[in-house]
Amino acid sequence: MDSSSPPSAIKRLGQNFLIDPNIVRKIVSLAAIGSKDSVLEIGPGRGMLTEALCRAADAVTAIEVDPRLHTYLSERQADLPNLRLMLGDAMTYPFEDIPIGTIVVANLPYYLSTPLLFRLLGQGDRFSRMVLMLQDEVADRLVAKPSTPAYGTLSVMAQYAADITKAFKVSPNCFRPRPEVASAVVLFRTKGGRALSSKEEPSFAELVKSAFAHRRKTLVNSLKDEGYLQEAVLEALRQLALSSTARAESLSVDDFIRLTRLISPSLPDVGTDGL
Repeated sequence: MDSSSPPSAIKRLGQNFLIDPNIVRKIVSLAAIGSKDSVLEIGPGRGMLTEALCRAADAVTAIEVDPRLHTYLSERQADLPNLRLMLGDAMTYPFEDIPIGTIVVANLPYYLSTPLLFRLLGQGDRFSRMVLMLQDEVADRLVAKPSTPAYGTLSVMAQYAADITKAFKVSPNCFRPRPEVASAVVLFRTKGGRALSSKEEPSFAELVKSAFAHRRKTLVNSLKDEGYLQEAVLEALRQLALSSTARAESLSVDDFIRLTRLISPSLPDVGTDGL
C-alpha cells in the first residue's frame, strides 16, 4: 500500500469511514467545543472528523486500534500540533489519564458500541458530554420511554447515567464502505451526582438486568426466576404503589432506583458490573 493512500477498511473491526463534511460539521457543532476544551476521539479512522476537532479544540486525544491507520494519521500529525495520537484499544485504555471535563466525540464500531458506551459512562464526570455515532436502532433504545417496545436494560442503565438526546440520523451513504444499517448521532450529558452510591450501583445494574431477563413475565416472576425473594419484591412494589402484576418495561428509571433501595437486602450475590 502506498503510504500516502488511506488504508482500506477492515470488516472485523467494524470500520466504516465518515466521508460527508456536512455531517462532520453537525457533529462538531453539537459537541459545542470551545477553544479551551479537551476532546477524546475514539477510532479516528482516516482523520476527517479528527481534523475538524483539532480546529475547534485546545487539545485532542485520538485512540486508534488499527496500526495501519495509526501510521497513516501519524504521517499527517505535523499538520495537527494539538493532536495526541495513541495506538490502543479503547476498551482497555487508561481513561484516568484523560483530563476531567473532556468531551468525547466518536464514531463507535457498532459491534463494540454497547460495552464501550458503558465503559465511558462508568467514568462519572470525567467526560462532561459525549457525542457518539451509533446504530440507529441502538439510539432508539437509548432514548426509549417506559411502556414502549424499545425500552429495556440499555434504556434504563444509560438514562440513569446521562441525559440523552437523539440528535439526527445519518444515511449509510455518508460512509465508505457503506454500512448495511442506518446510523444516528446521540448526545449524552453525563450526570455528575448520581442517585445511587458506588456501592449501590452494582445492585441496581443486577436488578435491572434481572427485571428484563424474562420480558413476557411480570416483574415479580422475572425477579423470582433470577433469585430474588418474592415476598420482598411484592412488599417493595406495594410501598412504591406499583401493581403486583407490573412488567419491567412499565417502570421508570426512578422506579428502579427506589426498588433497588427497598429490596437490596434480598438481592442475590452480585458482581461489580454496571456503572
